[in-house]
Amino acid sequence: MAISVERLKDLLHVTDASLVLAKSIAENRNDHVVEHLRFRLSDGPEIRGFLTRPIASRGPGAAILYAHAHGRQYDIGATELLEGRPALLNAPGPVLAREGYVTLCIEMPTFGERAGVTESAAAKAALWHGRTLFGQMLGEQAAALTWMASRGDVDARRIGITGISMGATLSYFLAAIDVRLKAVAHLCSYADFAALVETGAHDLHGHYLTVPGLLSETSTGEIAGLIAPRPQLICTGLDDPLTPPAAIRRAFCETAIAYEAAGAREVLTLREEDGIGHRETQTMRDAVLDFFRRHL
Repeated sequence: MAISVERLKDLLHVTDASLVLAKSIAENRNDHVVEHLRFRLSDGPEIRGFLTRPIASRGPGAAILYAHAHGRQYDIGATELLEGRPALLNAPGPVLAREGYVTLCIEMPTFGERAGVTESAAAKAALWHGRTLFGQMLGEQAAALTWMASRGDVDARRIGITGISMGATLSYFLAAIDVRLKAVAHLCSYADFAALVETGAHDLHGHYLTVPGLLSETSTGEIAGLIAPRPQLICTGLDDPLTPPAAIRRAFCETAIAYEAAGAREVLTLREEDGIGHRETQTMRDAVLDFFRRHL
Protein backbone atom coordinates (compact mmCIF):
# COMPACT_ATOMS: atom_id res chain seq x y z
CA MET A 1 0.00 0.00 0.00
CA ALA A 2 1.33 3.41 -1.00
CA ILE A 3 2.30 5.89 1.66
CA SER A 4 -0.41 8.45 2.44
CA VAL A 5 0.08 12.14 1.75
CA GLU A 6 -0.33 12.95 5.44
CA ARG A 7 2.27 10.39 6.46
CA LEU A 8 4.68 11.71 3.84
CA LYS A 9 4.22 15.26 5.12
CA ASP A 10 4.95 14.01 8.63
CA LEU A 11 8.14 12.27 7.50
CA LEU A 12 9.29 15.35 5.61
CA HIS A 13 8.39 17.63 8.54
CA VAL A 14 6.74 20.10 6.16
CA THR A 15 6.44 23.39 7.99
CA ASP A 16 3.39 25.63 8.03
CA ALA A 17 4.42 28.94 6.51
CA SER A 18 2.76 32.02 5.09
CA LEU A 19 4.00 34.84 2.91
CA VAL A 20 2.81 38.42 3.20
CA LEU A 21 3.80 40.79 0.42
CA ALA A 22 5.83 43.66 1.84
CA LYS A 23 6.96 45.37 -1.36
CA SER A 24 6.45 45.05 -5.10
CA ILE A 25 8.13 46.98 -7.90
CA ALA A 26 7.05 46.31 -11.48
CA GLU A 27 9.47 46.74 -14.36
CA ASN A 28 8.53 46.64 -18.05
CA ARG A 29 11.04 44.73 -20.18
CA ASN A 30 9.84 45.14 -23.76
CA ASP A 31 7.77 41.97 -24.18
CA HIS A 32 7.11 41.07 -20.53
CA VAL A 33 6.87 42.49 -17.02
CA VAL A 34 9.11 41.63 -14.08
CA GLU A 35 7.85 42.15 -10.53
CA HIS A 36 10.53 42.48 -7.85
CA LEU A 37 8.91 41.18 -4.66
CA ARG A 38 9.71 41.26 -0.96
CA PHE A 39 7.79 38.95 1.36
CA ARG A 40 7.55 38.71 5.11
CA LEU A 41 7.86 35.07 6.08
CA SER A 42 5.64 33.98 8.94
CA ASP A 43 8.36 32.30 10.97
CA GLY A 44 11.52 33.92 9.67
CA PRO A 45 13.17 36.73 7.76
CA GLU A 46 12.01 38.84 4.86
CA ILE A 47 12.71 37.00 1.61
CA ARG A 48 12.76 38.03 -2.01
CA GLY A 49 10.96 36.68 -5.00
CA PHE A 50 10.65 37.48 -8.68
CA LEU A 51 7.60 37.22 -10.90
CA THR A 52 7.38 37.41 -14.66
CA ARG A 53 4.15 37.94 -16.57
CA PRO A 54 2.83 39.04 -19.96
CA ILE A 55 2.54 42.76 -20.67
CA ALA A 56 -1.22 42.55 -21.11
CA SER A 57 -3.54 40.48 -18.92
CA ARG A 58 -6.77 39.10 -20.37
CA GLY A 59 -8.11 38.09 -16.99
CA PRO A 60 -7.16 35.16 -14.77
CA GLY A 61 -4.84 32.81 -16.65
CA ALA A 62 -2.48 29.90 -16.20
CA ALA A 63 0.47 30.26 -13.85
CA ILE A 64 3.65 28.41 -12.96
CA LEU A 65 5.51 28.11 -9.68
CA TYR A 66 9.19 27.91 -10.57
CA ALA A 67 11.56 26.30 -8.05
CA HIS A 68 15.19 27.33 -8.44
CA ALA A 69 18.11 24.89 -8.56
CA HIS A 70 21.08 24.18 -6.33
CA GLY A 71 24.24 23.45 -8.35
CA ARG A 72 26.42 24.42 -5.36
CA GLN A 73 25.93 27.99 -6.58
CA TYR A 74 24.53 29.56 -3.45
CA ASP A 75 24.76 33.07 -4.88
CA ILE A 76 22.13 32.50 -7.57
CA GLY A 77 18.87 31.68 -5.78
CA ALA A 78 15.70 33.24 -7.15
CA THR A 79 17.58 35.31 -9.75
CA GLU A 80 17.64 32.10 -11.80
CA LEU A 81 14.18 33.04 -13.08
CA LEU A 82 15.52 36.25 -14.64
CA GLU A 83 19.16 35.47 -15.34
CA GLY A 84 19.31 31.70 -15.76
CA ARG A 85 22.23 29.51 -14.67
CA PRO A 86 24.87 27.37 -16.44
CA ALA A 87 22.66 24.25 -16.41
CA LEU A 88 19.87 26.06 -18.29
CA LEU A 89 19.63 27.14 -21.92
CA ASN A 90 18.68 30.65 -20.80
CA ALA A 91 16.53 32.46 -18.26
CA PRO A 92 13.13 30.72 -18.02
CA GLY A 93 11.09 33.68 -16.74
CA PRO A 94 10.95 35.73 -19.94
CA VAL A 95 10.26 32.60 -22.00
CA LEU A 96 7.33 31.60 -19.80
CA ALA A 97 5.95 35.16 -19.84
CA ARG A 98 5.97 35.14 -23.65
CA GLU A 99 4.05 31.86 -23.45
CA GLY A 100 1.40 33.71 -21.44
CA TYR A 101 2.16 32.45 -17.91
CA VAL A 102 2.45 34.31 -14.66
CA THR A 103 5.55 32.72 -13.09
CA LEU A 104 6.78 33.08 -9.53
CA CYS A 105 10.11 32.08 -8.00
CA ILE A 106 10.98 32.62 -4.34
CA GLU A 107 14.40 32.29 -2.72
CA MET A 108 15.06 29.13 -0.75
CA PRO A 109 16.99 29.02 2.57
CA THR A 110 20.82 29.21 2.18
CA PHE A 111 20.64 30.66 -1.35
CA GLY A 112 20.91 34.19 -2.74
CA GLU A 113 20.21 36.76 -0.06
CA ARG A 114 19.69 33.90 2.41
CA ALA A 115 23.19 32.48 1.94
CA GLY A 116 24.45 33.89 5.24
CA VAL A 117 23.76 30.44 6.72
CA THR A 118 25.38 27.47 5.00
CA GLU A 119 23.31 24.55 3.76
CA SER A 120 25.09 22.10 6.05
CA ALA A 121 24.54 24.31 9.10
CA ALA A 122 20.86 24.83 8.25
CA ALA A 123 20.31 21.11 7.64
CA LYS A 124 22.02 20.12 10.91
CA ALA A 125 20.13 22.70 12.95
CA ALA A 126 16.80 21.55 11.49
CA LEU A 127 17.57 17.89 12.19
CA TRP A 128 18.67 18.59 15.74
CA HIS A 129 15.33 20.34 16.33
CA GLY A 130 13.39 17.40 14.88
CA ARG A 131 12.73 19.09 11.54
CA THR A 132 14.24 18.98 8.05
CA LEU A 133 15.57 21.69 5.77
CA PHE A 134 13.69 20.07 2.90
CA GLY A 135 10.44 20.28 4.87
CA GLN A 136 11.07 23.99 5.45
CA MET A 137 11.66 24.52 1.73
CA LEU A 138 8.46 22.67 0.84
CA GLY A 139 6.48 24.69 3.37
CA GLU A 140 7.74 27.93 1.89
CA GLN A 141 6.97 26.77 -1.65
CA ALA A 142 3.43 25.88 -0.56
CA ALA A 143 3.11 29.39 0.91
CA ALA A 144 4.28 30.85 -2.41
CA LEU A 145 1.63 28.78 -4.18
CA THR A 146 -1.04 30.14 -1.83
CA TRP A 147 0.06 33.71 -2.48
CA MET A 148 0.21 33.26 -6.24
CA ALA A 149 -3.23 31.61 -6.35
CA SER A 150 -4.69 34.72 -4.70
CA ARG A 151 -3.61 37.06 -7.50
CA GLY A 152 -6.31 38.49 -9.72
CA ASP A 153 -4.42 37.56 -12.88
CA VAL A 154 -4.03 33.90 -11.90
CA ASP A 155 -6.58 31.13 -12.40
CA ALA A 156 -6.03 29.00 -9.28
CA ARG A 157 -7.35 25.96 -11.17
CA ARG A 158 -4.49 26.19 -13.71
CA ILE A 159 -1.22 26.32 -11.78
CA GLY A 160 1.73 24.10 -12.63
CA ILE A 161 5.23 23.73 -11.23
CA THR A 162 8.64 23.17 -12.77
CA GLY A 163 12.36 23.28 -12.03
CA ILE A 164 15.71 21.66 -12.67
CA SER A 165 17.90 19.74 -10.20
CA MET A 166 16.90 20.81 -6.65
CA GLY A 167 14.05 22.70 -8.29
CA ALA A 168 12.89 19.44 -9.86
CA THR A 169 12.96 17.63 -6.52
CA LEU A 170 10.95 20.42 -4.91
CA SER A 171 8.53 20.29 -7.84
CA TYR A 172 7.54 16.65 -7.69
CA PHE A 173 7.59 16.39 -3.91
CA LEU A 174 5.36 19.47 -3.58
CA ALA A 175 3.00 18.19 -6.28
CA ALA A 176 2.81 14.89 -4.39
CA ILE A 177 1.55 16.58 -1.23
CA ASP A 178 -0.39 19.53 -2.69
CA VAL A 179 -3.26 18.81 -5.08
CA ARG A 180 -3.56 22.49 -6.01
CA LEU A 181 -0.76 21.90 -8.53
CA LYS A 182 -2.42 20.67 -11.71
CA ALA A 183 0.65 19.65 -13.71
CA VAL A 184 4.34 19.13 -12.96
CA ALA A 185 7.36 19.07 -15.28
CA HIS A 186 10.77 18.41 -13.78
CA LEU A 187 14.31 18.07 -15.10
CA CYS A 188 17.43 16.21 -13.95
CA SER A 189 16.64 15.04 -10.43
CA TYR A 190 14.43 11.95 -10.63
CA ALA A 191 15.97 8.70 -9.42
CA ASP A 192 15.35 6.01 -6.85
CA PHE A 193 17.11 7.15 -3.66
CA ALA A 194 17.89 3.61 -2.47
CA ALA A 195 19.59 2.89 -5.80
CA LEU A 196 21.65 6.06 -5.39
CA VAL A 197 22.80 4.90 -1.95
CA GLU A 198 23.81 1.53 -3.41
CA THR A 199 26.16 3.20 -5.88
CA GLY A 200 27.30 6.15 -3.74
CA ALA A 201 25.64 8.65 -6.09
CA HIS A 202 23.50 9.95 -3.21
CA ASP A 203 26.51 11.92 -1.96
CA LEU A 204 26.30 14.11 -5.07
CA HIS A 205 22.99 15.52 -3.79
CA GLY A 206 22.77 18.36 -1.29
CA HIS A 207 22.32 18.18 2.48
CA TYR A 208 18.85 19.74 2.08
CA LEU A 209 17.49 16.37 0.92
CA THR A 210 18.38 14.50 4.13
CA VAL A 211 15.09 13.16 5.55
CA PRO A 212 15.42 10.64 8.41
CA GLY A 213 13.51 7.41 7.89
CA LEU A 214 12.23 8.25 4.41
CA LEU A 215 13.50 5.09 2.69
CA SER A 216 12.17 2.80 5.41
CA GLU A 217 8.62 3.81 4.43
CA THR A 218 8.58 4.93 0.82
CA SER A 219 10.58 5.63 -2.34
CA THR A 220 11.06 8.28 -4.99
CA GLY A 221 8.91 6.42 -7.50
CA GLU A 222 6.09 5.97 -5.02
CA ILE A 223 6.21 9.64 -4.03
CA ALA A 224 6.05 10.79 -7.65
CA GLY A 225 3.18 8.34 -8.08
CA LEU A 226 1.13 10.29 -5.54
CA ILE A 227 0.77 12.97 -8.22
CA ALA A 228 -1.49 10.66 -10.27
CA PRO A 229 -3.82 11.24 -12.03
CA ARG A 230 -2.41 14.73 -12.65
CA PRO A 231 -0.07 15.12 -15.64
CA GLN A 232 3.66 14.67 -15.01
CA LEU A 233 6.64 15.10 -17.34
CA ILE A 234 10.04 13.73 -16.29
CA CYS A 235 13.14 14.76 -18.27
CA THR A 236 16.52 13.15 -17.63
CA GLY A 237 19.96 12.84 -19.18
CA LEU A 238 21.36 9.32 -19.26
CA ASP A 239 24.90 10.60 -18.58
CA ASP A 240 23.83 12.57 -15.50
CA PRO A 241 25.81 11.24 -12.50
CA LEU A 242 23.09 12.45 -10.12
CA THR A 243 20.49 10.22 -11.79
CA PRO A 244 22.05 6.99 -13.13
CA PRO A 245 19.86 5.12 -15.65
CA ALA A 246 19.22 2.15 -13.36
CA ALA A 247 18.01 4.49 -10.60
CA ILE A 248 15.76 6.38 -13.02
CA ARG A 249 14.14 3.21 -14.29
CA ARG A 250 13.64 1.69 -10.85
CA ALA A 251 11.79 4.85 -9.81
CA PHE A 252 9.78 5.04 -13.01
CA CYS A 253 8.49 1.49 -12.68
CA GLU A 254 6.85 2.44 -9.37
CA THR A 255 5.51 5.77 -10.65
CA ALA A 256 4.05 4.10 -13.74
CA ILE A 257 2.26 1.50 -11.59
CA ALA A 258 0.56 4.30 -9.64
CA TYR A 259 -0.55 6.03 -12.84
CA GLU A 260 -1.85 2.79 -14.32
CA ALA A 261 -3.85 2.16 -11.14
CA ALA A 262 -5.33 5.64 -11.45
CA GLY A 263 -6.21 5.08 -15.11
CA ALA A 264 -3.92 7.94 -16.10
CA ARG A 265 -0.87 6.31 -17.67
CA GLU A 266 -1.27 8.48 -20.78
CA VAL A 267 -0.42 11.67 -18.85
CA LEU A 268 2.86 10.33 -17.43
CA THR A 269 5.90 10.85 -19.68
CA LEU A 270 9.56 9.97 -19.18
CA ARG A 271 12.00 11.56 -21.64
CA GLU A 272 15.55 10.18 -21.50
CA GLU A 273 18.35 11.65 -23.60
CA ASP A 274 21.54 9.80 -24.48
CA GLY A 275 24.83 11.60 -23.98
CA ILE A 276 23.32 14.32 -21.79
CA GLY A 277 24.52 15.15 -18.30
CA HIS A 278 23.08 17.42 -15.63
CA ARG A 279 21.71 20.14 -17.88
CA GLU A 280 18.70 21.28 -19.84
CA THR A 281 18.56 20.65 -23.57
CA GLN A 282 16.47 22.27 -26.27
CA THR A 283 14.50 19.03 -26.51
CA MET A 284 13.69 19.25 -22.79
CA ARG A 285 12.71 22.93 -23.06
CA ASP A 286 10.41 22.24 -26.01
CA ALA A 287 8.84 19.28 -24.19
CA VAL A 288 8.14 21.34 -21.07
CA LEU A 289 6.54 24.18 -23.02
CA ASP A 290 4.40 21.77 -25.03
CA PHE A 291 3.44 19.92 -21.83
CA PHE A 292 2.16 23.08 -20.14
CA ARG A 293 0.35 24.22 -23.29
CA ARG A 294 -1.57 20.93 -23.30
CA HIS A 295 -2.27 20.65 -19.58
CA LEU A 296 -2.63 24.22 -18.29
